[in-house]
Amino acid sequence: MSIAVAIGGLAFLILIHEAGHFFTALAVRMRPRRFYIFFPPAVFKRVHNGIEYGIGAIPLGGYVKIPGMHKPAGGDLDAHFARALEEAPWLERYVAPAKAALDESDLDAARAAMPELRGAVGRADLAPPTRKSVERGVNDVDDGLSGDAYWRAPVWKRVAVILAGPATNLVFAVLLLAVVFMLGVPDKVEPVVDKVDPGTPAAQILQPGDRIVAVNGSPVTGLQISERIRGSNGKPVSLTVVRDGVRTTVQATPVQTEGAYRLGFTLTLLYKKYGPVAAIGLAGGRTWEVTKAIGSSLGHLVTGSGREDVASPVGIVQASSQTLEVDYREYLGVLALISLSLALLNLLPFLPLDGGHIAFSIIEGIRGRAISREAYERASAVGIVLVLFLFFIGLSNDVGRLRGG
Repeated sequence: MSIAVAIGGLAFLILIHEAGHFFTALAVRMRPRRFYIFFPPAVFKRVHNGIEYGIGAIPLGGYVKIPGMHKPAGGDLDAHFARALEEAPWLERYVAPAKAALDESDLDAARAAMPELRGAVGRADLAPPTRKSVERGVNDVDDGLSGDAYWRAPVWKRVAVILAGPATNLVFAVLLLAVVFMLGVPDKVEPVVDKVDPGTPAAQILQPGDRIVAVNGSPVTGLQISERIRGSNGKPVSLTVVRDGVRTTVQATPVQTEGAYRLGFTLTLLYKKYGPVAAIGLAGGRTWEVTKAIGSSLGHLVTGSGREDVASPVGIVQASSQTLEVDYREYLGVLALISLSLALLNLLPFLPLDGGHIAFSIIEGIRGRAISREAYERASAVGIVLVLFLFFIGLSNDVGRLRGG
């Protein structure tokens, strides 16, 4: 159940990210064509008011298809019709006028040629993969020629649409952290046993409600108890316990778990709650601190010293499900930090990430003309390699953790 909730939380963060793009695109009159959580192939899809909504099978993100991300060119038709012209050479007389118009940037003539080209494709006897390719090509060119195409919009509209996804994750992170501060955050550790793990040394000597007043004969505070047990280096530890008003001394030998010596019990945490205004202020401050830490980690990643901190979706689900088993407030806090991480990762200035699209839109605004499709594709190829590199580092780390390595 905890894993299912963790997966649901990650899917929700993707949903609100894509919703940010989607609704902002609608607001500036760029009507999206698709809205997907996760990547295709689709396990579910439905068309409503001309927009295809779906859930993909590959849980690595999501996407909103905005029409005409690039100005259409004749090369777009070449790429999609190469196989079709081998199977049905007569299509050339319908492809050629549209291609020539696109090469000459005569968009009105290209738009006028598209209905005949689409009709010819419908009549052609093509293999299913070929038909799928040419239909996708015709649709993409049609989208690029439409009045609501992304490439036609002013720079501020393009930046707004792309920035809306990370911004939604950022705002959600701050608001969710504020909720956590209002629900209460750990403020003090009481030296009272809250839970005893079965099958551990503590299960033989302790029970919930025991108050620990000394470790190895020395008085301790709540924070000092775990420090003394971890510092035992596996030697027997004696605990002075008050149970039902009776003071007694018990002894057990800590065992090493997850790199530290433990007896297997948790102490009682006291939580402090904040009002809405104070909570938002604290959430904003915590968000800024984590942002700086993530920025520093990315810098260390370049030198190789921060690679062990990278996690894939597998590790994210594992970590968030574990916090859910501890306390729902811990889970909400982790979910907020994952949302912040998604926002910051997507703002990296590499295509196909949002930050790359923002950077290219600003450059086009400064240049006063569009960057070629080829330049976009080359930059995207580099960006995809970098993203896959991060993914495989994270996945290898997660596999190591799952194996106990």
